[in-house]
Order: sequence, then C-alpha cells, then structure tokens
Amino acid sequence: MRRTEFEIKDDEREEIERFLAEMSFGFLGTAGTDGAPSMTPLNFVYDGGKLYFHGSRIGEKMARLQADPRVTFMVAKEYAIIPSYFTDPLMACPATAYFKSVRIDGRAAVVQDPGEKAAALEAFMRKLQPEGGYKTIDASDPDYVPRLKGVAVVRIDPDRVTGKFKFGQNLKEPVREAVTDRLTARGLPLDAETVALMERYCPHAKGTLGG
Repeated sequence: MRRTEFEIKDDEREEIERFLAEMSFGFLGTAGTDGAPSMTPLNFVYDGGKLYFHGSRIGEKMARLQADPRVTFMVAKEYAIIPSYFTDPLMACPATAYFKSVRIDGRAAVVQDPGEKAAALEAFMRKLQPEGGYKTIDASDPDYVPRLKGVAVVRIDPDRVTGKFKFGQNLKEPVREAVTDRLTARGLPLDAETVALMERYCPHAKGTLGG
C-alpha cells in the first residue's frame, strides 16, 4: 500500500470487522488451471474470523476452487466523490473519492461438516434477515437436512486481512475544513456520514485511528 495513512493497522482490527459486519456483498478472486484470473460477485458473511459464502455445488467457481484454493476477496464502499473544485478552482488533480475497502487473502475450503454449514447459513440469515420470520437452521432438523446436503458452503481461512479507509487523512487542516464545509453544504445522502468519518480518522485529532 503506497499511502500508509489510509491503512488500517493490526491494532485497529475491530474497524475491519465492523465494516465486514455492515457489508453483505463482495468479489471473489480465483485463478483457473491456466492461471487466468476470474472475479465473482457474491453475498458473504464474516463470522468468527472466517468468511463464508454459499452457492451451487458445481460450476465454474467451484471448479476453480478445486483447482487452486488460493483466493482473494474484496469488499468496498464508496462514501463520497470529492470534486476538484472543492479545494482548487482550476486544477483537476484534487478530484478523488472517499471510501472503505477490505482485502482478504487466504485459502478456500468446501465445508463438509453439517453443523458448521448450518451455523454459517444461520449467520447469513441473522445478517440479511435480522427481523426473523424463519425457523432456525439446525443441522439435525429433518426439514433442513436435505437442503444442507444440496447447497455448497465455502469457508475462506484468511492468511492476510488488510483495510484501506480513505477520508482525507493526508490533508492539511485548512484543506480538510474546506472539504467538510462543501460536503455539509452539498448534503448528499452519505455526505454527513463522510464528514463524521473524516473527523474520526483525522490524524491531527489526538486518540483517533489515524493518529
């Protein structure tokens, strides 16, 4: 990572975990037998330090994982586009975007244990349907046994987890203030949250994550 001020450090791991708990969609990177890369968009849940996804037991994605279990998984959320004229009336160079992103490098394994399968799928339901309205997924429930057998659940065991949260940590205070003022005035749906995150990650504020 070229800009270390945007990197989330090991002692800030809870920041990454909170972000992964918030997000439900990411991109799985795999390699084929010929080395050609492939990206697959899919839903996920991060639970107990492991990332899980589910799908068909057969297909291109599963064939790639069987050929080479090494994977990369990416999750990102864009909060705000920062126009160049927020800080410079002439040059295009200051134009940028503020975002959070997490990258997980690891190895994928097809989950065989019915109990782990059920627990992963139950974690999915708690995340995507927190209001309930369904019977708890239990590996011993006769209604779920055939369904658990028919679906593939894949676990990614991380070797490396890195985060990049970019919210103007590299800016000097007058420039940062100009950006926050313009975001406040613009008032797009995520602008207020972006301002709050800029203040949170400000490297000049004692005790913040960027300090």
